Amino acid sequence: MESTAINTVVKMLETLPESVQDQVVEHIREYIVEMQDEAKWDKAFKKSQKQLIIAAKNAKKEVLNGQAIPMDHKQL
Repeated sequence: MESTAINTVVKMLETLPESVQDQVVEHIREYIVEMQDEAKWDKAFKKSQKQLIIAAKNAKKEVLNGQAIPMDHKQL
């Protein structure tokens, strides 16, 4: 799949010495991996939105009803 953006990047890379091309490609690989990871987190977060909202509402009810217990950070 070729696009204008890909063609532009290839042309830019071709103007660089090969050793620099290798460095740029490694940076691009790392960036793509980060973006893929971020997309997975976004997808997982979107799937859990309803559960998070329900948990937050339940926690708020517990606080209002005096059922909440202060968190002991030493037990974490």
